[in-house]
Amino acid sequence: MGSLPSQLDYTPMSHHMSILQEVTGESSVEGRLVRSYKRSFNGFAARLTESERERVAEMEGVVSVFPNMNYKLQTTASWDFLGLKEGNNTKRNLAVESDIIIGVFDTGIWPESQSFSDKGFGPPPKKWKGVCSGGKNFTCNNKLIGARDYTSEGARDLQGHGTHTASTAAGNAVENTSFYGIGNGTARGGVPASRMVAYKVCSETDCTAASLLSAFDDAIADGVDLISISLSGGQPQKYEKDPMAIGAFHANVKGILTVNAAGNSGPVPASIESVAPWILSVAASTTNRGFFTKVVLGNGKTLVGRSVNSFDLKGKKYPLVYGDVFNESLVQGKIVVSRFTTSEVAVASIRRDGYEHYASISSKPFSVLPPDDFDSLVAYINSTRSPQGSVLKTEAFFNQTAPTVASFSSRGPNIIAVDLLKPDVSAPGVEILAAYIPLISPSEEESDKRRVKYSVLSGTSMACPHVAGVAAYIKTFHPEWSPSVIKSAIMTTAWPMNANRTSFEPTDVLASTEFASGAGHVDPVAAINPGLVYELDKSDHIAFLCGLNYTSKTLQLIAGEAVTCSGKTLPRNLNYPSMSAKIYDSNSSFTVTFKRTVTNLGTPNSTYKSKIVLNRGAKLSVKVTPSVLSFKRVNEKQSFTVTVSGNNLNRKLPSSANLIWSDGTHNVRSVIVVYIGDYS
Repeated sequence: MGSLPSQLDYTPMSHHMSILQEVTGESSVEGRLVRSYKRSFNGFAARLTESERERVAEMEGVVSVFPNMNYKLQTTASWDFLGLKEGNNTKRNLAVESDIIIGVFDTGIWPESQSFSDKGFGPPPKKWKGVCSGGKNFTCNNKLIGARDYTSEGARDLQGHGTHTASTAAGNAVENTSFYGIGNGTARGGVPASRMVAYKVCSETDCTAASLLSAFDDAIADGVDLISISLSGGQPQKYEKDPMAIGAFHANVKGILTVNAAGNSGPVPASIESVAPWILSVAASTTNRGFFTKVVLGNGKTLVGRSVNSFDLKGKKYPLVYGDVFNESLVQGKIVVSRFTTSEVAVASIRRDGYEHYASISSKPFSVLPPDDFDSLVAYINSTRSPQGSVLKTEAFFNQTAPTVASFSSRGPNIIAVDLLKPDVSAPGVEILAAYIPLISPSEEESDKRRVKYSVLSGTSMACPHVAGVAAYIKTFHPEWSPSVIKSAIMTTAWPMNANRTSFEPTDVLASTEFASGAGHVDPVAAINPGLVYELDKSDHIAFLCGLNYTSKTLQLIAGEAVTCSGKTLPRNLNYPSMSAKIYDSNSSFTVTFKRTVTNLGTPNSTYKSKIVLNRGAKLSVKVTPSVLSFKRVNEKQSFTVTVSGNNLNRKLPSSANLIWSDGTHNVRSVIVVYIGDYS
């Protein structure tokens, strides 16, 4: 914050942008600037890392830099964070939203949850051709319009996972929800007026390919508009051996987009499991809300850790015991401090963060401290005759730091199709509060007798239904859009994640790269008006597979019909919204080209100019031909070529850039990535 300069040619926003450019090293900082204050005082809100915040604070003319705080009632905030505000604060097309049907392939659903009540709903859309076959004591309604079970357990959710993901995508707005007062507010999905169908493909013991393919088969015939699948196979598979890819291919041909979790095998490089171009693959990232649990020591010092701790020790202090192996009889009535373990008989546990960076639930009071704070706690214990402490109840805090990709979120590169960037986008997947089941405890520990209607989970499983909700939101404004158009709109309007971020985890070298976040963080409101889109159809995907040297026999396994390849198309020339190429010789210079075609969905008589923004100090030369595209009418197509050249690529990090087509209103951004090696 500071005073307004008196120069006549000064404009606050341009000055704020130049500050951000200087401290971030990025030439394009639109995604960083949250708000510019320019009437009564001079300041701005921005997404910054701690090191960037420190650099701003040291700049001449800067009076103060402080974290953003929120003084309003806490809410279940992931959809607010994405820009889809509650009630009338977001543009909606409710009549069409009520006709959207989302199929969720998961562990089933808890039909009695308020998130799936049909109060205020009319009959199902006429296009619905499915059934309610949920088993004994399972009833559908005008919100949850159908259910199918492939496990012989019935469609009722016995694990909580499916209920959580379904309510995240399209659950009703339910007021005054929380986890024992933590995160209190209104729980809701992205498209609360839409309809839902539960396809139970996973039981408590297995989750088979046969069940998954059966669900695809039924869902396509039932008339769903979108499919959300928060499941992964564990290892990336060749497309002809990947049931997810095969089922999603057929859904795509029928105009149904499949949204899939990227996987939770991060931060290991090349661990991305959702790798087909006809699937929208979703990474998990943080939001502007976190759950924090304070540890108060006997000397008055307070340390701040992470957990979802509903227990309140009322400030009472207990003896602290440090070690990694305990005699349970010696820790009763005490608080255990350990790098790895917790104790069921201790009053509470304090653990060292193993680079998880998210809050989880336990059956006893506990907090997970950052390494430095944990070491400080151990030093206090070792230097104090009778060390004591207490663990407080969790509080939810809001901040305005830039979201980061979760350490557990699977990373690229794509080892099945090396010239196809995966994941596609990132979305909230850390500490998400959503509907749960009353059958099991939220900690899933047998000693925990608590039962809740709403609980907090983290994973790409939680990120996936956010993007399914975004896709459904787009479809309410554009029912005629194909899966590839919706996918393109989501990817090209996503805002870039922090390309200069330093990872929390020493081994997570890819955290700040597109191999973690794909095209970037989803922006639902921008995605309904993308300007230009990259369209794809079945023939394009067949040509892509032919370019991977698939035989007619192998192609038939995927397409389900006889297919003959005509000519050879390089996989990197698939008309995808992102561009990626693996380079095989790092010591010599290289030149690689990408061919793309865009369709104008903006306004007639529009002209788009290209702009290249290099990331992370990439030493690339990028040329776009032609550099200007002029459209006379809507739905007109124009083609262009991107030529990327360079030498001596970094073997540890991909080199990347952004291609931005702008007509002054729309900024259509495509990520360009070149890399060497497989990082595995």
